[in-house]
Amino acid sequence: MNHQSIPLPKMNSPTMLPSPKTYRDLVVWQQALALVTELYEVTKAFPREEIWGLSSQLRRNAVSIPSNIAEGFARRSKDDYGRFLLIATGSLYEMQTQLDIAQNLGYLPPERFTALFSSTRAIEAMLAKLIQRVAASTANPRAGQTLRRS
Repeated sequence: MNHQSIPLPKMNSPTMLPSPKTYRDLVVWQQALALVTELYEVTKAFPREEIWGLSSQLRRNAVSIPSNIAEGFARRSKDDYGRFLLIATGSLYEMQTQLDIAQNLGYLPPERFTALFSSTRAIEAMLAKLIQRVAASTANPRAGQTLRRS
């Protein structure tokens, strides 16, 4: 099992391309998806009695993040896109809280917690930037030209 944080590209933008053609082009979606895999690996080591408790909640919230990014991207309105990005952010915050709980219960060693939490903070920053860009493009259609999809 890899105990290091998920590698993040050094970019100032939550997208790989100036105008993403698909949600899969979004670095934030890619990193959220990688975090899902990491969380599934981590929760395998949780106590058996947590299979329907904390493990399940962590996994559901982790899956919710890239899923909501993808669903929002598919929506026809930028308001809907922004709403789904906010839902993804809410799931991320829930997951951060659940990571704190897992550490407090002794299910995560400190270094593993730190790596995972660092990854969630990077995703949080990318989501915030993307939400900001979507909101700006809604307020000023010219500002959102980089968000247009074919």
